[in-house]
Amino acid sequence: MSQPLSDRTVALVKATVPALEAHGLEIVRVMYDRMFQNPMIRDLFNQSHHGDSGSQPRALTAAILAYANNIENLGALAPAVERIAQKHVGLQILPEHYPYVAEALLAAIKEVLGDAATEEVLAAWGEAYWFLANILIAREDHIYHDLAAAEGGWSGWRTFVVEEARPESAIITSFVLRPTDGRPVVRHKPGQYLTFWLEIPGHAPLKRNYSISAAPNGETYRISVKREPEGVASSWLHNEAKPGTVLKVAPPAGEFFLADNPERPVVLLSGGVGLTPMVAMLEAIIEKHPGLPVHYAHGTLDGSTHAMGDHVRHLADGRPNVRTTFFYQHPRAEDASGRDFDRNGLIDEAWLRAETPIDDADYFLCGPRPMLRTLVSALSMAGLPANRIHYEFFGPADELLAA
Repeated sequence: MSQPLSDRTVALVKATVPALEAHGLEIVRVMYDRMFQNPMIRDLFNQSHHGDSGSQPRALTAAILAYANNIENLGALAPAVERIAQKHVGLQILPEHYPYVAEALLAAIKEVLGDAATEEVLAAWGEAYWFLANILIAREDHIYHDLAAAEGGWSGWRTFVVEEARPESAIITSFVLRPTDGRPVVRHKPGQYLTFWLEIPGHAPLKRNYSISAAPNGETYRISVKREPEGVASSWLHNEAKPGTVLKVAPPAGEFFLADNPERPVVLLSGGVGLTPMVAMLEAIIEKHPGLPVHYAHGTLDGSTHAMGDHVRHLADGRPNVRTTFFYQHPRAEDASGRDFDRNGLIDEAWLRAETPIDDADYFLCGPRPMLRTLVSALSMAGLPANRIHYEFFGPADELLAA
């Protein structure tokens, strides 16, 4: 267990907050530049979140500022620590990788802040870094151990074969994956994701997270992937991942999931490809909690982009406790109201208040950031406590968490 931070270290770290507010993003970018000179460290990360337009540097800057501001009240950071630990487990980050980050961070602070980064300041940040790093290492070790020990669990990367590739819409394809060793797979928590190590010709190894879009069955996983216009990984999967393709996969991870025994009605809200964890949750509720009231609302552009609509309707059919509402932002001429979709436009606060049990339910949200900013804020303003608002999105948590 880490020794408590000294009072002097706490004071010095808090004193650097103004400098971090002014120069934090530059420090983080220099840190990543230094780290990524080492191919072993570079290949640990999802490179699509980096670079000038990437969101990971902004996310880490916000996290460092949050750490500095809350260094006397680290309990406030517990949810963020869990999210980071789960991401690290997905990426297979190990204790031996942490010294590289420490070296790059301290060198970046020195390079950017110059004379203001005294030896005393650097020593304080070194102590603060390793205090948090040891908390993360301990939590990650616990997660790794539990995953390896669980029935069907494993450590590191395991090979899976694509058993089926099924188009779900014009832009989303589902892939059913079965382990090549024929053994069981660990039962994920509905809402969690898998991390893939993709070796694509002409590219350095890529890491990508894809939510599992089916309830746990102990034998296979299903992911449903949106083809992104500039997405190297998603385009390769759509074009090349045919039945028989072998993929390297890390165990399920993620802190966004349905509780084993939900205590309240559940409202599932998704936009676009954010439907993937919601379908897994809906399947699990129907299978294991058939009497639980659940309302699933999904928004998409139109019928061409609406994935798994028939599947969700089939799940809800004949179950009075299951409601579904589909929103099309711009229905096509051939999209029929009442048949293909239920409402025009976007899921909004007025609809939430009128149509969902806002005083009683747990809310799970996944989708584009504008949707989440709007709906998470609306639910918070309506008085829902934070422990009844659960959300996931694809990419680092930056402006959404800041808001």
